[in-house]
Amino acid sequence: MPKASIIVPAFNASATLADTLLSLLDQTFQDFEIIVVNDGSTDGTSDIIASFLKDKRISYVDQPNRGLAGARNTGIAKATGNYIGFCDSDDLWVPDKLARHVQHLDRSPDVGLSYAGSTLIDENNQTLGLKQTPRLQGITAAAVFKRNPVGNGSVAVFRRAALMDIAYTPQRDRPRQWYFDETFRQSEDIECWLRLALTTDWEIEGIWGHLTKYRIARQGLSANTNKQLAAWNRMVDKLRPLNPAFFAKHEPAARAYQLRYLARRAVSAGDGFKAKKYAHEFLKASLRPLMEEPLKSLTTIVAAESLARTGFDPMRIAATFR
Repeated sequence: MPKASIIVPAFNASATLADTLLSLLDQTFQDFEIIVVNDGSTDGTSDIIASFLKDKRISYVDQPNRGLAGARNTGIAKATGNYIGFCDSDDLWVPDKLARHVQHLDRSPDVGLSYAGSTLIDENNQTLGLKQTPRLQGITAAAVFKRNPVGNGSVAVFRRAALMDIAYTPQRDRPRQWYFDETFRQSEDIECWLRLALTTDWEIEGIWGHLTKYRIARQGLSANTNKQLAAWNRMVDKLRPLNPAFFAKHEPAARAYQLRYLARRAVSAGDGFKAKKYAHEFLKASLRPLMEEPLKSLTTIVAAESLARTGFDPMRIAATFR
């Protein structure tokens, strides 16, 4: 059995899946399997998968569409590795990503979830000049809730035992186990990270570097922000009963950070109305982001106000986010 499994959820990913798989096959650590989950695609995704099946490290599962969470759960059920990583079908891994995470988990038996930073790329694999550089150590449940240092769904590499500790079987879907909540179509990743932090003793820890290339479609930057906020609210409602005191203490600041993030997404997309709306709402929710990260918070407020009032070129505003 391979030491690591890499799960690739794929839905209508014919334009990007080949690049994703090539980046995974090019890993310097080679003791792995790749499991592609074709999640009800209606384009040429199945043809792309078929073109890679000569490589015995790649297998696939076809299923009706269940969303990212459902595709990841299917992949986990099929995975045989002790370490399980995820890479969405439009993202890329740099060549030493898996080696670095395997080394980290080998050396740190208490770490259940290893992650690293990301470089943001566009539809043509070109860097946007932006990076996600998260906090790496001392990751508490509060840190996950407020700042989601793990970041996007293509950075995480789990220890299998940690995933098993958060598995559950919804009665309506017996006997299938869930690790990610399949009722979520957004925020399913942070819901998983936070549930791990709230319900287990596994440590969450990052390693240095920007080891994932995370694709951003500019036209989609603000279109789904309302749905993102609704999903975040539902996540909070779901997890609050696990530790009401924790949420009473940390929810206002976490909400402010989430609203600030949405304001920044709207700025990058050139949506001045939404940017201003979310910036004002984050200030009403809590002033903690302004106190803890004054430069980033003030930059967000100024950029949102400028864009809303003058329609100033969002690409020039985005330069302040680098």
